[in-house]
Amino acid sequence: MADRVRKLVREEVVTYAYILLYIALSSGQIFFNKWVLSSKEINFPYPLGLTLLHMVFSSVLCFLLTKVFKIMKVEEGMTVEIYATSVIPIGATFAMTLWLGNTAYLYISVAFAQMLKAIMPVAVFILGVAAGLEIMSCRMLFIMSVISFGVLVASYGEINVNWIGVVYQMGGVVGEALRLIFMEILVKRKGLKLNPISVMYYVSPCSALCLFVPWIFLEKSKMDAQGTWSFQPLILILNSLCTFALNLSVFLVISHTSALTIRVAGVVKDWVVVLLSALLFADTKLTIINLFGYGIAIAGVAAYNNTKLKKEASRGTSDEPQLSESIPLASASTTDK
Repeated sequence: MADRVRKLVREEVVTYAYILLYIALSSGQIFFNKWVLSSKEINFPYPLGLTLLHMVFSSVLCFLLTKVFKIMKVEEGMTVEIYATSVIPIGATFAMTLWLGNTAYLYISVAFAQMLKAIMPVAVFILGVAAGLEIMSCRMLFIMSVISFGVLVASYGEINVNWIGVVYQMGGVVGEALRLIFMEILVKRKGLKLNPISVMYYVSPCSALCLFVPWIFLEKSKMDAQGTWSFQPLILILNSLCTFALNLSVFLVISHTSALTIRVAGVVKDWVVVLLSALLFADTKLTIINLFGYGIAIAGVAAYNNTKLKKEASRGTSDEPQLSESIPLASASTTDK
């Protein structure tokens, strides 16, 4: 009996440790990216270049872990048809999300970016209805209205609104919503279920290629002309390693808990990011209206998550939402909604 109690306690401790690790890595990665892109010490204001580095690093590490050292296994079942019709769109939208989300950090504060991202369920639901994956209902319409109202209030309370940053951030939200829709199509219509490592193994090279093309035209010439930016390989490699570690932490949390846990942890992370950013960055100034509006939006997000999980549980498909969480926006801002 005593051994059984100790085992349960040990499992509980390990589970909470994984959750705290996820929250710490997720929040820390957002602050790390903001610092790399905005600080005068690093002087690396190239969101495309940073995101491209993340994807190349992830591709190489996934290959080493699965094919060379064989520490992890890539799920089988991938075909050329599935790769062309599902993985490539997922990789392209993922690249779009990371690129635009990282670029937004050059114009708006971390806290305001998090508040804008609370609109994610609205974008996912609207696109889901358009794709035939969601059904419009009065309850969902009310929840979407609550989230939208909360984001509008939070935006109204923002002291320094930069509309260029808002456009970039909302573009990233649309990209992430499209990625989640393609992920759901991959699962429901293609019948392929992949763990997070397998998804990153297939998606990262595609995302890297999608980022490489615009980087050549939009940033390479700027980086060559700048000439004075202090390239610090150790910091950039550490930044990429943290991104990959975040993806692994999501895998650990999902495998030891549930989809509900990762979503609740995502909400906690969002509040941690909003509050800590006010202490860490000079461009973040929170107001009562900011926090009030964000609180309304988060309440709507919680209601949305609860409705989705009940719906999935009633269908006996509780593993599907996990796939939507399998690629967090680690490189941009980890939207774990």
